[in-house]
Amino acid sequence: MGTLTPEMVKELREKTGAGIMDCKKALADTGGDMDKAVDFLRKKGLAIAAKKASREAKEGIIGSYIHGGGKIGVLVEVNCETDFVARNPEFQELVKDISMQIAWSSPPYISRDDVPGSVLEKEREIYRAQSRETGKPEHVIEKIVEGKIEKYYSDACLLEQPFIKDSSVTLQDLIKQKIAKIGENILIKRFVRYQLGGG
Repeated sequence: MGTLTPEMVKELREKTGAGIMDCKKALADTGGDMDKAVDFLRKKGLAIAAKKASREAKEGIIGSYIHGGGKIGVLVEVNCETDFVARNPEFQELVKDISMQIAWSSPPYISRDDVPGSVLEKEREIYRAQSRETGKPEHVIEKIVEGKIEKYYSDACLLEQPFIKDSSVTLQDLIKQKIAKIGENILIKRFVRYQLGGG
């Protein structure tokens, strides 16, 4: 392994937002391999983010986004723990990205917990009826139905949708990355999406 240079540590800090000592340790543990060090810190950061996700978030901002020459408008409330983070440009950029996601995808729900049981049961019945027409056995049909329900969540729930700027991550993944980097819990509290001429 070569010598760890300050430039390597600086580059890793810029990529992950981790502290100097964490960056040095990650580079040492991965033999100076920058990509492996990034993965190492992201995994560690996401584990920390999971712990922070239970903390109360009462500060934040209301973000807005107008699209299509004024044809679509979004207001979204995103919460964090302190006013200091609410003023952070990276947090504000995240809120803008969330607003754009809502404008683009028009999700009816924030998370799968928000989907009413009656809606899920109706979806399941539709998928069962479609699957039975193929003549597959019941136990196979139930697996197909659950697979389609997962797909429904990824379409209907904002947090489970692929992020519009990087489809390799969901919006929930993006928020977890920001929690790990910023160091506070972040929650999407509520949103409203207006479309000109819509109900």
